[in-house]
Amino acid sequence: MRLSKSSFIRGVQCEKMLYLDKHHSDLREESSVSREAIFEQGTNVGLLAQDLFKGGYDASPDDYSRISKSLINTQKAIENGESIIYEATFEYNGLLSAIDILVKENNQWKAYEVKSSTSVSDTYVIDAAVQYYTIVNSGLELSDISLVLINNEYVRNGEIDLNDFFKIISVKNEVLNQQSILPDKIDFLKKIINKNEIPTKNIGVHCNEPYDCDFKAHCWKHIPEYSIFDISRLKQKKKFKLYNQGIITFDQLKNSDMKFSSSQKIQINSEVHKSSIIKKDLIKNFTDSLSYPLYFLDFETILPAIPLFDNCKPFQQVVFQYSLHVQKEKESNLSHYEYLAPSDIDPREVFIEKLIEDCGSKGDVIVYNISFERGRLNELISIYPKYKEQLNNIINRMKDLMIPFQKKWFYTPEMEGSYSIKYVLPALVSDLSYDQLAIKDGGTASNTFLSMVNNTFDRNEVEERKNLLEYCKMDSFAMVKILDELFQVVKK
Repeated sequence: MRLSKSSFIRGVQCEKMLYLDKHHSDLREESSVSREAIFEQGTNVGLLAQDLFKGGYDASPDDYSRISKSLINTQKAIENGESIIYEATFEYNGLLSAIDILVKENNQWKAYEVKSSTSVSDTYVIDAAVQYYTIVNSGLELSDISLVLINNEYVRNGEIDLNDFFKIISVKNEVLNQQSILPDKIDFLKKIINKNEIPTKNIGVHCNEPYDCDFKAHCWKHIPEYSIFDISRLKQKKKFKLYNQGIITFDQLKNSDMKFSSSQKIQINSEVHKSSIIKKDLIKNFTDSLSYPLYFLDFETILPAIPLFDNCKPFQQVVFQYSLHVQKEKESNLSHYEYLAPSDIDPREVFIEKLIEDCGSKGDVIVYNISFERGRLNELISIYPKYKEQLNNIINRMKDLMIPFQKKWFYTPEMEGSYSIKYVLPALVSDLSYDQLAIKDGGTASNTFLSMVNNTFDRNEVEERKNLLEYCKMDSFAMVKILDELFQVVKK
């Protein structure tokens, strides 16, 4: 059985993951929208990078289940004198790998692997080392091998300037240092996949490093839904130290001498004793500080690797949607305003103009995690300075509803160590939850809209836009209900 480059990388991370991938693919978790978005992003960046070396021959097969066709295509391309080959594929010692771009210059071959990232990682070096190993040992000499990365300082102005957007970094020296260890590792992994039973491998930090394992649900089925792995801000290594001591549940922590922060102790004690913390005086100080009318505001953003609009950097957050609930007085009925951009325009200036109109000029603007909304507005000010006064007015009126929960003035076991609104809402308002929504989190909302912008969305766009509106509306309405509960708390 062959080892592909991706299989090799899996095996380096965890040999059990490699075996399951080869023999028990039915145990793999269903791919999430976020994971699919990462793959799509990588594909788009890879295709764009091909324009650095235009006119190449594409050796990839029509169907990746027929990868052997790429070996044939690559060999024919080399024999026919092609100087630029995309997805050139090689095999040596049972190891199969494709390189994104292979270029012949001055009678010397150079290899380029494209990554939708901004920096070199150890995993990328191993990845390139495998490619170098298969290419060179197949008989093609390489004068260099490089990573094509994204320049995170690039700012779009007009058409993408490929030579400025991408940065090319040679990793040949690092790759050469890896060559001596590859044969033994390849032999070891081939023996793993030829075994008749699943390798014994306990869970550990390797389950998430460098990539999240898509067999985690299978390997972690003995771990309760809420366990010591959910202790807030506890480092992974410390969590596995507890696990290796036989400590999985909160009540078992009495057998540990590990030191915890004051916030972690609150979480642990609350879970063990099923107790809550309510600091009425501090909560009352917060609620008394609010000035009506109240504007409950939530943003959604996309983070495209390839800047879509002028004055954007790679991976810069671009606002495309907001929801706003308004309450003029404490007992007043709510008004609701919202904006969701069309998928074929730069949404930012229309977003700004509508937001300024809807937010009025006085009264507190309630947000959850103030650094996010404030950060986005400051970015908009830098791009559209003519709106500086109005946007600063909104920024200066902001109050952060997250504070009472972040500082644990209010904490219940149901929050499970988190002050995320996704945990706080059901803990305070039992009949209201994100579970009832088609879109349940901001990552899915972001990736859904980005796929619409990229024209890769393959579902009912009209229906999905309704889902986006409902999700964002829940975020701002959740703040209304949470604040209502805080008002009730200080009354008791």
